[in-house]
This record gives sequence, structure tokens and C-alpha cells, in this order.
Amino acid sequence: MSQVRLPQAIAQMMQGDFYPHPVQQPVILMQTHASFLLLTGDYVYKVKKAVNFGFLDYSTLEKRHHFCCEELRLNRQIAPQMYLEVVAVTKTDSGLELKGEGEPVEYALKMRQFPQEALLIHQFEQGHLTQQQMEQLGKVVAEFHRQTPTSDYIKSFGEVAKIREAIDNNYQQSQPYIDGPQTRQQFEETKAYSDRFFAERSAQFEKRMQTDKIRECHGDLHLKNIARWDEQILLFDRIEFNEAFRFVDVMYDIGFVVMDMEARGRQDLANGFLNTYLEQTCDWQGLQVLGLYLSRQAYVRAKVTSLMLDDANIAEDEKEGAWRTAADYYQLAWRYTQPKQGRLILMSGLSGSGKSTIARQLARTTGAIHIRSDAVRKHLAGIPLQSKGSEEIYSPEMTAQTYGRLLELGIMVASEGRTVILDAKYDRQELRQPAIAAATDSGLPVLILHCTAPIAVLRDRLNQRQGDIADATAELLDSQQQAAEPFCEQELPYLTSLDTTADIEAQLKPLITQINL
Repeated sequence: MSQVRLPQAIAQMMQGDFYPHPVQQPVILMQTHASFLLLTGDYVYKVKKAVNFGFLDYSTLEKRHHFCCEELRLNRQIAPQMYLEVVAVTKTDSGLELKGEGEPVEYALKMRQFPQEALLIHQFEQGHLTQQQMEQLGKVVAEFHRQTPTSDYIKSFGEVAKIREAIDNNYQQSQPYIDGPQTRQQFEETKAYSDRFFAERSAQFEKRMQTDKIRECHGDLHLKNIARWDEQILLFDRIEFNEAFRFVDVMYDIGFVVMDMEARGRQDLANGFLNTYLEQTCDWQGLQVLGLYLSRQAYVRAKVTSLMLDDANIAEDEKEGAWRTAADYYQLAWRYTQPKQGRLILMSGLSGSGKSTIARQLARTTGAIHIRSDAVRKHLAGIPLQSKGSEEIYSPEMTAQTYGRLLELGIMVASEGRTVILDAKYDRQELRQPAIAAATDSGLPVLILHCTAPIAVLRDRLNQRQGDIADATAELLDSQQQAAEPFCEQELPYLTSLDTTADIEAQLKPLITQINL
């Protein structure tokens, strides 16, 4: 690696005897486009670079001190065990020292150092990041968003003009890298997509503000800023330097995680996270704006990686890797803008027939949005997903309302170019045929997947079911059998039957191929 000149404070902080506590030698230096990170064993010290990128300004000592304090304040709210204090690097007659009495020449944010293996990015790279962990992350982020504040001032950042300003700034700041890591065609087509989005969807942005979906979010939520430590998932490194990056639509945060996983080739993990979050929050309307944020987040990663190409503190071999990484992100940002064909899939079958299992497996493989009637019903009733519903929420009136809302969501999301799986019994023609008609009127292909298994298997599955949001028990199977209606001739062209006691992967393979075309 070629040598670079480091600022005096960083050079001193690389020395083990600089610290008033035991240090694991050698001190490890890591860099981003905006910060130096010094890993000493028990503690990490984060020092902001004296840079001004427009969207981020650490150019003066006063500003670096201010934003160190802001970073401490904001992140102690979500990871108090990690964020400790802001410390000064002070001048002495013989050099520099930490927390001395002399004049401050730099400031550092002191954090507790956790093992690098705790980072989700490390777990991913080692092949240890599981679907269960991503689903748990979906629940953690849903709870974080539920608790994070909003106000009229925060919601004002959801206005089209402000969102557009931030995105247009990205385009402006990345122009030096056109015909470098980004092609001119990618730049022009990506920008044209967001221009159209803002011109055509002002009502959707207004609705997001009215429904309190603009909140004080994280702002930089990707695998390098999430850890599994002490048996819990921690979000950290929340954006402190720019309100417009933190006062955002909750889908802005969701887009970062989804994009991060898809950029790494793991659509299945992205899908598990996204569907879990949507089910927890019932914010399926957010999918109307998610496409914009997916492209935006990939573009931001491309832009900030491009900035490293002009950083004198970074060695040339690292810059070569940064160039390739930026190019991949620019291409992904462009791919998110390309039109796709949506479709509607109706699950059908008795309780215990494997509908949700099949739907979940199909969603992970194709990236489909999986909407369960059990979740929609409980959200409509205003009860927690894990609570057992009373008889009232299973009345004919509530069932009609649930299926109506399920179809409304399905058409809305499929019209965004997504495959949508509506996971319900769909056991009667009066439920199936309106869905087929609505999809046909919207120009959406339709599939019906009818899951079957012997009645003894259904009873056994329902008796063993634990920890699921569905309330159905084996005692309901007789009445369900009596109420179920056969498929009529008009429904047969859409129908595929699945024996869920047989090889599921073999049965799903042609469907997956069809959906992924």
C-alpha cells in the first residue's frame, strides 16, 4: 500500500502510549469519506475529517465539535451502551494529549468498541446472516420508527421541493464522476426517473406527510451501521450532520437496508426484512414511494464512494476498489428506475394447508410483497399482531372488510410493478372473482395457488402451530371444509394446485421462472 500523510492528531492517535487506558496494539485506523476511526481494543475514537462536501460541513474545529456532540446526543437515544462521550485532543508543550488542559486542536467521539464480528456486514460476509435475523431487524426498525418523533417542522421535510432538493444535489455533486464510474446514459436516465416521479406523484408525498410518515429517522441505515451485540440488534451511526438526511420518510430508512442487501446479491434477505417491516407497521402504502428511495440510496452510496477518489488521505490501491464499488452502485441506482411488470397471486386453501409457508418461500425467491389477511384483519381491528382476536374480528362484516382492504393493497402495490402475494383462504368464488376482475381491469397477470394436504395433516399442523399471528385452530377445519367452494370454469386458467406434503421446490420452480421473466 502506498503511504499517505495523516493529520498530526491522527498520527499521534495511532500511537498506543497516547491513551490513558490499555490499548491493543497496533491501533487500527479505518476511514470513510468523512471520518477517521481508531480502534484501540476497548474503545473506538471517531474523528471527523476537515472536509466540506456541501451536504456535510466539518471544515472548522467548531463545527467538528458541534457535530461530535450532536452525534453523541442522537445515538445515545438508540445505542446508549455504545456511545460514551466527546473528548478533546489538546495541545501541550511536548505534543498532543487526550483530554488535557491545553487548547483543543481536535475532538473525538469516544465509543465502546464491540467485536467486528458483531457487525451485520461481517456476519453477512462470513455467510452467517440469517433470514431470522433479518426478520428480527424488521421488527426492531418498526419499533424504532414507532417511537421516533415527528412534528410540523419535521414533516415539512416531506414536501416535494425539499426531497427534490436533496436528490438533485446528489446529481450535481456526482457530475465530476460522469464518464468515470458512472456512464452519461445512467446519469441522464436516473435523473429523468426522479424528475417524472416528482412531477406525477405530489399527492402521494402529501399523503405521507398527513399520515405522519416523515419522522426523525436514522438516515444511514445499512449493514455497516447495524450490530448484533449482547443478544440484541443495535442501530448506530445515526446521521447528525444534515437534518434533511434524518427528517425523512420512514421508507428512506427501509430503502437503505433493502438496497444494501440487494446490492450484495441477497434479494431473499432484503425481502424477509421488508415484508416483516411492512407487516408490523401496515405501511404498505409506503411501497408507492420506496422505488424512489431505493434508487436514491444506491446513488448516495455511489456518490460518497466517488468522493474517496479525490481524498489525499486514501491510498491509490484503495481508490481503485472505490472506483469499482461506485460503478456498481451507480448501475444499481439506474436499475431501480427501470419499469417492471406487476402481478397478483392469490393463495387459496384451508387453515394449515401451508399457504403462508409457500407464500413466504415464493416471496423470498422472487422479491414479492407478501400480505397476510391475518395481519390486515388485526390492523383493521386495532389489536397487536400477536394478540388473539375475539370472535368479533371474524364476523362476516369484518371478513368482507379484510378482503376488501387486502385487494385494495394488492392492486395498489402490483401497479407499482411488484409481484404481490395475497395470503388468505380465498375459499369462495365471491372472494376470488372480484380479485381476478380487479387485476384484469388493471392489466395485471393473475395466479391462484391452491394449497392442499390431507385433513389429518392439516389438523396436526394446526395443533403444532406456535408463535404465529394466525388464530385458526384445528376445531375450525370442519366448518371451513363445508364453506369452501370449488373453482369454477372461469377460474381454472389461473389455477395451480400445490400438494404441500410433496416436494415444494419442484412444484414452485416453473412458477418462479414465470414470475422472474
